[in-house]
Amino acid sequence: MAAAIFVAIAWPALAQPIDGRGGRFEDDLISNMEGRWSVTRQIRGTTVHNELNASWALAHQFLQVHMKDTQVPARYEALVLIGYVYSSQEYVAHWTDSFGAKFSAVGRGKRTGNMIEFRFEYPDGPFFNTFTWDPLSKTWQLRMESQASDGKRSLFAVDTLQRL
Repeated sequence: MAAAIFVAIAWPALAQPIDGRGGRFEDDLISNMEGRWSVTRQIRGTTVHNELNASWALAHQFLQVHMKDTQVPARYEALVLIGYVYSSQEYVAHWTDSFGAKFSAVGRGKRTGNMIEFRFEYPDGPFFNTFTWDPLSKTWQLRMESQASDGKRSLFAVDTLQRL
């Protein structure tokens, strides 16, 4: 009987998400990105098409996002690892792409409803990539903006993801 009482009291603490080995990134928002997507990118007055494939990686600690331009050869390709730090309650996005290591960065963000705004720090100022999930249409929108020293943001691109 005492063991049953101990388990009933201790179980909620044992079941809490943890950072580090043995933990898993379980998230009702980001899990909606798992799978294959068609990406329509509006960038500087032009439209380009990409494909995106997202799957769990590294013992379910990250959602690995692989985006690639549909042109052959691809003009753009990115590998992004999205994770979560339970101790600080923030999302992280490790962004690497075909622009090379100089432009790779780690963005951090907090969730508000169905949206996460990732802030990436660069020498010329912050860059924001806001991931928004629309549960009705089951689509994602990724809105990318740079920020000038006066705080004003400028639109860089908008990606719309539709499931394949």
